[in-house]
Amino acid sequence: MRILLDQEGLEWDEAWNITQNTFGYTNHTVMPEALEKWSVPLIQHLLHRHLQIIYDINLQFLQYVERNFPKEREMLSRVSIIEESEPKRVRMAYLAVIGSHKVNGVAELHSDLVRTTIFKDFVKIYGPDKFTNVTNGITPRRWLHQANPRLSELIASKLGGHEFLRDLNLLHKVEAFVDDKEFRKEFREIKYANKVRLAKYTKEVEGITVNPSSLFDIQVKRIHEYKRQQLNIFGVIHRYLELKDMSPEERKKVQPRVSFFGGKAAPGYWMAKMVIHLINQVGKVVNNDKDIGDLLKVVFLSDYNVSKAEIITPASDISEHISTAGTEASGTSNMKFVLNGGLIIGTCDGANIEITREVGEDNIFLFGNLSEDVEDLRHHHFYGDFQLDPSLKRVFDTIRSGTFGDAGPFSGLVDSIVDHGDYYLVSDDFKSYVDTQKLIDEAYKDQEAWLTKTITAVSRMGFFSSDRCIDEYAEMIWNVEPLPPPKQNGALPQAMGEIYTEIVVSCLTCLDDDNNDFEECGDVDDVDGVLVGVKYIEKVLLKFNEISV
Repeated sequence: MRILLDQEGLEWDEAWNITQNTFGYTNHTVMPEALEKWSVPLIQHLLHRHLQIIYDINLQFLQYVERNFPKEREMLSRVSIIEESEPKRVRMAYLAVIGSHKVNGVAELHSDLVRTTIFKDFVKIYGPDKFTNVTNGITPRRWLHQANPRLSELIASKLGGHEFLRDLNLLHKVEAFVDDKEFRKEFREIKYANKVRLAKYTKEVEGITVNPSSLFDIQVKRIHEYKRQQLNIFGVIHRYLELKDMSPEERKKVQPRVSFFGGKAAPGYWMAKMVIHLINQVGKVVNNDKDIGDLLKVVFLSDYNVSKAEIITPASDISEHISTAGTEASGTSNMKFVLNGGLIIGTCDGANIEITREVGEDNIFLFGNLSEDVEDLRHHHFYGDFQLDPSLKRVFDTIRSGTFGDAGPFSGLVDSIVDHGDYYLVSDDFKSYVDTQKLIDEAYKDQEAWLTKTITAVSRMGFFSSDRCIDEYAEMIWNVEPLPPPKQNGALPQAMGEIYTEIVVSCLTCLDDDNNDFEECGDVDDVDGVLVGVKYIEKVLLKFNEISV
C-alpha cells in the first residue's frame, strides 16, 4: 500500500484493490502466542508511515463492519486490527486476513479451527468462500529419492521408472506387490540397512550403542509443550520402571526399543530446554543400567537439522506425532516418516487425520482425546475433581526422588501438570498413550504383518505430495496456470542465450530417465551425494563461467 500510494501515486481504492488481489494469507498456527501482535509505539517509532496506513485500513474496515452489522457493536473491538491494550498492539494476523483475497489453513482440522475459533467473526463478515484449506505436502524428490535412494529404486523397478517422483499418486500401484516375496525381502532389507546407518551415526556422534534389530521409535521436531515431547519421555520413564519391576524371565519376552529424540528449543523457552535436559538425564541412567541392556535405550540426537533428518527418517519403525488435539496445524514430518516405511503413533490432530483416511485405520496407531473435548478437560482441571493417573504419578515421584539427577530443574515441568492446570492434557492422554505403545510392541513382534502395514502405508501416500499442494494453491488461491518447461528451440534461448538455457533445462530434467547428464548417478551407491554434487558442478556451476553479458 505504501509503494502504490506514495511512490506510484495511485488512489486509495485502486491501491487497496490491487493489494487485496495480490495477497493470500496462509495461517500456520492457532496458538495464541504465535499470532503476532506488534507494539504500536514501536511501529510508530520505526515505521511511522506504515502505522498511518494501518490505521486507515482499520478505519475503513471497521466502517464496513458497522454498516453491515449495525446491531453488533461489540464485534468492532473483537475484529479491530488495533488491540486496545496497554500499550496498544497491531494484530498482525487480522491485518493479514483483511488484506488478502483468500485465507487458508494447512490441514482439514486446522482449517476448520481457523474458521470456527480465531477468525470466526471474519467468516461472518466476509462469508465462508474467503476461507479454504490446502493440506501441506512434501517433495518426494528429496524425502524419498534423495533420503532413501534404495527404496526409490525399488519402487522404480516395479513401476517402470521414476515418473512417480513427479506424480506421487502412481505410488498406489506399489500395493499390488504387497505379497510379492522378492519385493518384501528387498523392502525389509532396505529398512534394516537404514536402521544400521542410523545406529552407526548414533555411535559415532553421540557415543551410544544401539541394536538395529530393536524397534526404532523416533520423535524429531521443534521442542514445544504442545508437541508433547514431555509425554514421550514420561512414557519412556514408565517403560523403564516397568522393566525394573520385571524378573529376568519376564524381560526376555519384552520387545527391545530405542527411543530417539531430536529438535531444538527457542533460545528463551525455558520449559522446552528442561524437556531436553530431562531426556538426556533419563538417557544417562537407562543406557548405563546393565539390568536393562538393549531392552531400552534413550538417545537425544544433538543439533537436529534437515540434512540429519535424511538419515533419521528412513530408519524409523514408529514415529511420534503426539501433539495436543487441535494445536498442530498440519505437520509434515509425519508424511516423511510414512513415505519412508515407518508407521505413526499420533493424536487426532493436524494431518494425522488425513493420513489416517489415506492409509487406513489399521496402519496407524491413534490415541488420546479429540479437539472438541479439549476446552472441557481444561476447565475440569481447575474446577472439577482432577485426579492424576497412578502410573504418571509414579513417574513424577521417580523424577522428584532424584533418580535422574537433581530434581530441582524439573519441578516446573512436573508442576505445570500437577498444580497449574495441565494445559496440554498430558495427564488426560497418558494412559491412552501407554496402552497404545503396548499395542505397538505386540504388533511389531509379528514382523510379516508389520511389513504388510508399512508397504501398504507407503503405497497410499500419493496425496501428500508438495506438487499436489502447489497445484491447489495455483488453482484456488494464486489463480495462475501451469507453464510447461522451456524447450531449447523456444523463446528462452533467444531471450537468455544458449548456455543459460542449457543450464535451466539440465536442472529441470535432471531426474528424467532419458537425461544423459545425470543417468550414471543412479547406478552407484551414492549415499552421500558426492557423484551428484560433482555432476552438478560440471553441468551447472561451471557453465555459469561460460556466460558473458
